[in-house]
Amino acid sequence: MATAIRSILRKLFLKREQRLWRAEARAARTLPIPALRTLRTRARSLRQTLDQVIHTADERLALPAVGSTIFPTPHGTDWSWRPHLWRAPLPVTGMAAVPARTRLGDEVALHHDCVRSELSLRQIRNDREEDLAPYSLRMDVFAFDGTFLSLAIDLPGDILTGLQKTHLVRLSATIELEKPLEVFARLNIVHGPNTEQVVRELPLTGPETMVEFDLAYTNLNEKRLEKAWLDLIFEDPQMNQITLRDITFARCPRAEF
Repeated sequence: MATAIRSILRKLFLKREQRLWRAEARAARTLPIPALRTLRTRARSLRQTLDQVIHTADERLALPAVGSTIFPTPHGTDWSWRPHLWRAPLPVTGMAAVPARTRLGDEVALHHDCVRSELSLRQIRNDREEDLAPYSLRMDVFAFDGTFLSLAIDLPGDILTGLQKTHLVRLSATIELEKPLEVFARLNIVHGPNTEQVVRELPLTGPETMVEFDLAYTNLNEKRLEKAWLDLIFEDPQMNQITLRDITFARCPRAEF
């Protein structure tokens, strides 16, 4: 009962506020200049609050839904994952002149060796019909005086649970480029004092791409697995805009012959 009463009172209050502001809008044409300045300040303050409400509502109501982990996986998949950056908003959604080893949330870090950084990063909301991930990461690279640019993605510990040399690890990505460049993916798995590294070049014949890392060709010690991460390495990235629309991982047993 109390909730219903509060809802009715809130609607009445909002209608009253709308009537008052419609009256203020009509009066603005004849108000004295000092009073008009005060009214403008009040209106701008209200508009800022309303813009925040609209932005939050648009973000939550847009598809794909925030937090979505839906994406296609190969038959027999026993583990799959989409990093947080592509699932949910970051506390800081954009930055310029990005320094080396900048963390983007808890799972992703940007690495480079530029003396002068002319890189910017921005997390943007996906709203296209074909998008499966709620968010994208956009990198704008201008002059680039370094020798490497990479994005390191820490893989969660549960990828190591039951991981064997009979597994394939699949990386799927949706990448948009302003101009062509080469992108390499390097899977790193620490086992004891050693680190296995498997490198694949992403076939960028279209926005959607996929590579698989076959662990059968590694010297992986399945009993001493400690951590894993993936490096996305961008060759000659200067004067380019790189938009990572989606990044997903899946693990499945390789086919036996």
